[in-house]
Amino acid sequence: MSVAEPRRIVLFRHAKADWPQVPDHERPLAERGRTDAAVAGRKLADTGITFDLALCSTATRTRETWKLAVHELEHRPKTVYEERVYEASPGELIAVLNELPDEARNVILIGHNPGVHGLAEILAGSAEDDARDRMNRRGFPAAAFALLSYDGPWKGLEPAVATLTDYWAPSD
Repeated sequence: MSVAEPRRIVLFRHAKADWPQVPDHERPLAERGRTDAAVAGRKLADTGITFDLALCSTATRTRETWKLAVHELEHRPKTVYEERVYEASPGELIAVLNELPDEARNVILIGHNPGVHGLAEILAGSAEDDARDRMNRRGFPAAAFALLSYDGPWKGLEPAVATLTDYWAPSD
């Protein structure tokens, strides 16, 4: 692996969910969520990243978010629906990422707060431009994503080893 080619990790929070009388895991997207998921997909496409793998929570709202967002990408990556991403802590998400095959260079994880936001904060040992300030000011609203770069094998992913290179939220 070349230092000139860091791994890229996008941490993507599901879009705005509705609150019908169903179990939390089964909550669908709200109308605004469907719109924001597609917009986020276009913003992800604008990054120019070709994702090798998508790890998506099994919750309805994350699956719907990813289905709408991935439709905007030029290349559809292999998608793995991972039960452990639902309600995961940052530490649990790191454990899932540590298991990734090293052939996967660019990965997107579609999950939930507070885990996704916490993971972005924990992994980012440094940040470019004003990405950290924008993330800290806005928090991690529905359909937001953080882009991090990392040099090293997935087994070595741990706190403060990545660089937060970009952050986007629907209100941007």
